[in-house]
Amino acid sequence: MTMQKSTRQPGKKNIGMLLLKGRTFIALFVLFIVFSIICPTFLLPSTLLMIAKHVALYGILAIGMTYVIITAGIDLSVGSVVALVGMASGMLITRGVTIRVFGVCIYPPVWSIVLICLLLGAVVGWVNGIFITRFNVAPFIATLGTMYICSGLASLVSQGSTISGLKGQAILGNTGFEVFGASTMGVPNAAIILLVFTLIAAFVLKKTPFGWHLLATGGNEKAALLSGLKVKKVKISAYIISGVCAAVVGIITASQLQAANPNNGSGWEMNAIAAVVLGGTSMSGGVGTVGGSIVGAFVIGVLNDGMVMSGVSEYWQKIIRGAVIILAVIIDQVQNRMQAKIALEQREMLK
Repeated sequence: MTMQKSTRQPGKKNIGMLLLKGRTFIALFVLFIVFSIICPTFLLPSTLLMIAKHVALYGILAIGMTYVIITAGIDLSVGSVVALVGMASGMLITRGVTIRVFGVCIYPPVWSIVLICLLLGAVVGWVNGIFITRFNVAPFIATLGTMYICSGLASLVSQGSTISGLKGQAILGNTGFEVFGASTMGVPNAAIILLVFTLIAAFVLKKTPFGWHLLATGGNEKAALLSGLKVKKVKISAYIISGVCAAVVGIITASQLQAANPNNGSGWEMNAIAAVVLGGTSMSGGVGTVGGSIVGAFVIGVLNDGMVMSGVSEYWQKIIRGAVIILAVIIDQVQNRMQAKIALEQREMLK
């Protein structure tokens, strides 16, 4: 009797684990069914393309956030980096760079503006990593500080006003910025960028030494140090990647809107975190997949757009988003405990 009971119990828990691991796909399927019933236009191609644009932005942010959370960290600054990069690109396109010594104003070409913006995001990520690894500041506090700094700088650049008309001028040689927010054969370029980023990020995480070092660092930092891994460099690299991903989103957002506003990206760090946790990445670090985070981004994108189309009050939208984040973390903790119990029972059965 005892042997039969111990054999069945793990089987039930394994089913529970399968449901927990597949929770993101289940949630996405349910959301599609619910919103297609509530809102008849939800499944129209135009609506799905709009959702794809939003999912692409959340997904790119989620890729960088996945790397950070795998190291048992968090990055609250990504939303403000989106705003800062958007304002920087807007300033460079519309006002150029004034060199007062020579009395000239240079208008950089779009490719150099993109490089400058990516470098800006990388610098913010590097600063976050330095605060966390060199000065032992908690990730939450360090990135909260840079969030306020970047947000303040984004507003300071234009005194809080919107910079519009980001098409550039042919005579100045700075046209072409709108390509990042445009579409190719009906597919948003943002979605194509997301696909490329997803493939590269998933390959790096699963098939390269850097990816293994990320997982090892988040799984057991002390053991990683004793194994000779350069934990500090790994963490700094994760935050740099997160900053670059946020910069890419800032460029795409400004390109789509053809305008830069210091409030762009506000609160998007919460969407990224929710997507990552919904996708199965553990907040305690060491466990996570890029693919799971992308599915989580789809859940957040569908939920947000579905609520707007269904006429849900903005106040209720905030409440629901907060509940989703809390629920995602609770489910993550339940999954961790179940995995620990199953592993313990399997060891007991082998004795």
